[in-house]
Amino acid sequence: MTETLDTRHSSASPEEHSTEASERGTLRIDREVLRKIVEHTANLEPDCVDTPRRFGAGGHGTSARVSGPDRALRIRLDLALRYPAPVEATIRAVRERVRTELDRMTNCRVHAIDVRVNALVPHPRKPRVD
Repeated sequence: MTETLDTRHSSASPEEHSTEASERGTLRIDREVLRKIVEHTANLEPDCVDTPRRFGAGGHGTSARVSGPDRALRIRLDLALRYPAPVEATIRAVRERVRTELDRMTNCRVHAIDVRVNALVPHPRKPRVD
């Protein structure tokens, strides 16, 4: 005699199939990944300019360093801004955007974001027609 198991009417509740958080293991996000999230997020701000860096000359553009524990990250962010962007308002917007995105994507909390504006880049000029 053969029996068929009907899984459509299982008596086990969803709670019996779930695993406790402490039994699932841990997740560690490499600081390099966090750094790339920070740089990409900062570049989404309209007045930030991502320009290529020149080897040996420092260059300018967006670069970040991330340190500290996941619940209290410290971020050092170097930015180039479009001239004449309102510097204080742009930095405030970048900080808020970075905090929100890191929390959303990684559940990491930011303790501090130190920002250094390393360049002001003028808008590209439109070609003149004679």
